[in-house]
Amino acid sequence: MRRLSAVFIALFVLATGARGEWQIVAGNTEASATRGVEQRHVVVQDSGNSARATIDVALIAANSGKLRVIDNPAGGETLADAMQRRNCVAGVNGGYFDPNFRPIGLLVSEGVVISPLTRARLLTGVLCASPNGIEIVRLREFSQKRKFDDAVECGPFLIDLGKQIRGLDDTRSARRTFAGLARGGNAALGISSDLTLAQLGDVLSSVSLRNDFKMWRALNLDGGSSSAFWFRRRKGDAFSISEEKTVRDFVAVVPK
Repeated sequence: MRRLSAVFIALFVLATGARGEWQIVAGNTEASATRGVEQRHVVVQDSGNSARATIDVALIAANSGKLRVIDNPAGGETLADAMQRRNCVAGVNGGYFDPNFRPIGLLVSEGVVISPLTRARLLTGVLCASPNGIEIVRLREFSQKRKFDDAVECGPFLIDLGKQIRGLDDTRSARRTFAGLARGGNAALGISSDLTLAQLGDVLSSVSLRNDFKMWRALNLDGGSSSAFWFRRRKGDAFSISEEKTVRDFVAVVPK
């Protein structure tokens, strides 16, 4: 019995020791033409098993940019097309949609409600533009009496009150897109290389994407082949990671 217990303890130590903390091991910053908006490219590594991932994120100061949700009902635009045509600073793909290309969950674009709020297991939050700036709210906090110019419902929540959400899936790795907020109203739109939802939550809760940016809330957007990221650099050219399939909507930042 003692020998079996010792073996069990040893296996437990090995299993738990295989996972450590995520740390930034490399990174660089690109400025945009809009003051207070910048891109961070970081490489993160798990200290326990040396696993690596990349994060590209647009960081938006609270008074520098406005959130816009751009509908793509006919599927005729790519993220890069939509960003360039509307003179956006940065953007990512938006929320979920069904096989008939209908949005799943609340979708509001330029004050028009395109799809209503939906109750579903994965849809746990709303990314929205309000008079207070960019917000991420849980469904229980969301009031349909409030008027939003732009909003997209998605999920699951990755981080709340600065802590990773428990019980996130840790089995399926994929490219991920996310939106985040720091305390004080600074916002983030980003994309990661292949990670599970649990890993992405772990990364975003463990590292500071900038010295003054610690993730307070983060919401998963549509991932996998839908994931895309675009950022306009200061000189006018763009850094772009293209989606692999047509998506229904985009989340963008435009100058305030």
